[in-house]
Amino acid sequence: MPVHIPVLLTETVEALAVRPGGRYVDCTLGAGGHAAAILERCLPGGHLLGIDADPAAIEVATARLATYRDSVRLVNDNFAKLGEICREYDFAPVDGILFDLGLSSLQLETAGRGFSFQIDAALDMRFSPAQQLTAADIVNGYSEEELADLIWKFGEEKQSRRIAPRIVHSRPLRTTFDLVKTIERAVGPRRGRIHPATRTFQALRIAVNQELANLEVALGQAVELLHPGGRLVVISYHSLEDRIVKQFMRRESTDCVCPPGTPVCVCGHKASLTIINKKIITPSVSEVQANPRSRSARLRAAERIILAEERFRIVSRPSYMAVDIGGFGYLFLRHEEIGPDFTRAHPEASLTFSGRAD
Repeated sequence: MPVHIPVLLTETVEALAVRPGGRYVDCTLGAGGHAAAILERCLPGGHLLGIDADPAAIEVATARLATYRDSVRLVNDNFAKLGEICREYDFAPVDGILFDLGLSSLQLETAGRGFSFQIDAALDMRFSPAQQLTAADIVNGYSEEELADLIWKFGEEKQSRRIAPRIVHSRPLRTTFDLVKTIERAVGPRRGRIHPATRTFQALRIAVNQELANLEVALGQAVELLHPGGRLVVISYHSLEDRIVKQFMRRESTDCVCPPGTPVCVCGHKASLTIINKKIITPSVSEVQANPRSRSARLRAAERIILAEERFRIVSRPSYMAVDIGGFGYLFLRHEEIGPDFTRAHPEASLTFSGRAD
């Protein structure tokens, strides 16, 4: 089995601010390296929900995390359904959510998956066998223009207009080596650090698994699931996904997102995050030497802030009201103490005041 080395492990656990008793979600479980470190830090009393679209990853992680079985739940599904999954397992709100967007060693080095251009295998590239679309479907079925656009959009490949017609003229392509040879015939053999097939393989993988669309959907759901003070941590490996994360965190850490020059705010947007690391966190020289695949990793972290409407949550009981002071504890008041003076002083509380319980 391929050796799995979690990327930015210490930095990830620190960015999540993992604490005993906390609840955490690993949206990209993989072989369970990050999950194991989180569980070690959040016990006793902590719990982790692990999600992965790849059933092979769930199998490996289940064995690795067996000693934590009472504190962990693993789900074979896509993180695009993050909110639905957490609701199904009554796992919200949470104290931290992690996305490690890179391919795992398990996926790259397992024969037959088609993720690596260094291993001859069928052109598959699906994270889950339940998915319908494969890389072979794309390279053998898309038009030249569609292929060129896809390779440019998802691979940022400058040679996409040379690669696409060569693919069309070389059909049918059955294996990864078929595709590699076709790309090399189009643009020439490897001349530098990056293999000429790298960006095309990236583009096909992203398209097959709808990676960027799923990431955008999941980030929005993550903020809704975080407890005030909870952390969102994302490790990305190429500019396309990092740009999505950067823009999302920047937007969600800003009150007004109206177009520049708008005289009065009309969007009504309120910041829900504060950015933790203004400068991205990257692997150390020693980590890159030990694990070359970590070299492109970029970590961004943000913390969920308390919105005005969340500052007071009132729980009504027959003889008292329990007022949650922004997630930092309860203030217990008798019903006669909840009057006009209280609501005038704390208008946020009046928004959720439901009256005395019967």
